[in-house]
Amino acid sequence: MGGITSTGPIEAAVRASAGQLVSVYALGTVLAAIPATAMTRGPRRKPVLIGGLSGFLVANTITAPAPSLAVALVGRLLAGAFAGLLWSMPAGYVRHIVAPRFAGRAPAVATAGTPVALAIGAPVGSWLGSVTDWRWTFGVMSVLSVIVIAWALLVVPDAPGQPKQARKPLLKVAAIPGMVPILVTVVAWMFAHNVLHTCIGPYPHGFGISPDVDLALLIFGVPRRPAW
Repeated sequence: MGGITSTGPIEAAVRASAGQLVSVYALGTVLAAIPATAMTRGPRRKPVLIGGLSGFLVANTITAPAPSLAVALVGRLLAGAFAGLLWSMPAGYVRHIVAPRFAGRAPAVATAGTPVALAIGAPVGSWLGSVTDWRWTFGVMSVLSVIVIAWALLVVPDAPGQPKQARKPLLKVAAIPGMVPILVTVVAWMFAHNVLHTCIGPYPHGFGISPDVDLALLIFGVPRRPAW
């Protein structure tokens, strides 16, 4: 959302409220992740995956031609909700569709798209918005979603859902030793990371630097050697 070409009232409104689009997306993810995951544990995995991807496609398609800021916010809320469902799936899904010897490596490969999207997708999306119009960013995401859905339908194997007797209530999951500290750490890290991504534009100004938002996002996403 770093580059928004103002060509009308809705574009001006989105420019003034770009941070709200990010916040609403994050809110949708937070609100939907746990209940959506709990409600979809039983069905077979591939239909749930295709449903989540299709919902993400619809949400972005709503946002791209949005006639008002309210419609754009609804689209981002829906996109965040479906993203919350999709984030919870890969690690468990892939363990059922790969050979046992790859069971440990597969979740890391399946979830590699998240850091790649943050490191590359975010600056590319910001750059695209700066050279064209913010609507094109969501339009491109819709096209990419269609490609991913087609690929998943053709290539990704199906897998059974979780048997009813194997499903633990959420309170029992939270009661597993060490689970609460892990969840708190993940929430804190994701919150801080997304806040910095949202505020990456004005943040460098505090140090007397004024880079383009897409360049700042790209630099922020470059892998760095750990201090230790």
